Amino acid sequence: MTGADEASVDSDLPESLVDVAGRRIRDAILSGSLTPGQKIVEETLCADLGISRAPVREALRLLAQQGLVEHQPRRGTRVAEWSPRDIVQLFELRQVLERFAVESALPLADPKRQLEPVRAAVEEMKRATDELSKDDAHRRFHTAVVGLAGNRQLDIALEPILLKLQLPMAVNLRTETADHHGPDDGVKRHLAILEALETNDPVAAVSALRDHKHLQYLDLAAPPVNGTDTADAR
Repeated sequence: MTGADEASVDSDLPESLVDVAGRRIRDAILSGSLTPGQKIVEETLCADLGISRAPVREALRLLAQQGLVEHQPRRGTRVAEWSPRDIVQLFELRQVLERFAVESALPLADPKRQLEPVRAAVEEMKRATDELSKDDAHRRFHTAVVGLAGNRQLDIALEPILLKLQLPMAVNLRTETADHHGPDDGVKRHLAILEALETNDPVAAVSALRDHKHLQYLDLAAPPVNGTDTADAR
């Protein structure tokens, strides 16, 4: 059985209770229904979701691995809370990895074929029928950009950063839509990066990544990081 066949079989399998609980909790966090620092009461979650405690606990364990929740000894579980400086530093790390990947990969030998994963992620963002699906496509977009380098160690380094950035990336995208912008504005920003990559010019692509406005819709009242104002880091 090929990898594609296995993926098809997996996609046809029904969601487990752990999957259902994890998706519902993650959606509540990314939508703001559960706020950073808020205590998560397992009994309440079980009642709200209509699911027993065991799958809810396993879902919380998996979400903790993603950096969305954190377990506190003798105090239970709460939604993870990142400081503004933490968020800026994580975005800076993402930018460093993306820039290195693009400068390593471009010019591409076969841009049409090699950019297909990036293009597919943009199309998924366009077609998304709910915010959680758009959040997932958003993360896949940035994974695909770094994947252009064909560098497994870069991919491994990026994964935990993107998991920790799930909430600020979702907030930035959702606030952009709500703050006097249409639902397509976030897609257009990512399309601009794709178009720059399609030029096969590393300078143009790095410039598009730098001007991505990934912090523009986040309320980050933090002191400058390394002497750089957060407005300049957009």
